[in-house]
Amino acid sequence: MADGVVYNRIAVLRADRGISRRELAEALGVHYQTIGYLERGEYSPSLHLALRIAEYFEVPIEAVFSLRPFPRLGSEARK
Repeated sequence: MADGVVYNRIAVLRADRGISRRELAEALGVHYQTIGYLERGEYSPSLHLALRIAEYFEVPIEAVFSLRPFPRLGSEARK
């Protein structure tokens, strides 16, 4: 496990809902570039922001953020 890296599924959740980075940023009250930094793993969110993102998507925080890379979509079904 890489030290300090927080993996996320923000881009997947955003695409699933059909919303832009700008729309998500406006809903969360952050700059749209912050969403890009988060999605690329260049920035780890505060706990408060992470909880707000999970709440926005109506999923558990573990469905959005992880200390380990998420499995590729479909790989869980193949097991």
